[in-house]
Amino acid sequence: MTTDIKREPALRYKKPDMIPVALLRAMLALPVAALAVVGANAVTDRPNVGVPHAATIIQERSLILEGRGAKAVALRAPDGTMLQEMENGGFVTVIQNGLERARLVRGVDQSLPVRLVRYDNGRLSLLDDASGWSVELHAFGDLNQAAFDRLLTN
Repeated sequence: MTTDIKREPALRYKKPDMIPVALLRAMLALPVAALAVVGANAVTDRPNVGVPHAATIIQERSLILEGRGAKAVALRAPDGTMLQEMENGGFVTVIQNGLERARLVRGVDQSLPVRLVRYDNGRLSLLDDASGWSVELHAFGDLNQAAFDRLLTN
């Protein structure tokens, strides 16, 4: 006995796209727009924003920041006089770590002094002339700036 079974072709259905086309277009538009804005600024010689205004130095002190483990830091004068030793340096340790990394990358001696500088517009900066590294201390808030501010008043 033979049975004639008709075999139906496999149902073909379209799976929905995993990522909608509109989203893909938006993802492409974002870097294109960023490139257009950067290119327009470069071509028109638009001045940089977010750059500190030029100011006159009114106070300056040379310091050597010496890391001593994970949290400890020592601050010395260029002649070797101990200014301050901190078992938990907090923000000072963070800055010292940043300085240490910048000097390591540029191959600069870790024991060279840096300049702590106050400008007439109120800015407080730490400048490393040997590596070109600098940090604007006021950008980290008043409490963190005060940790270095005390070094200029002592």
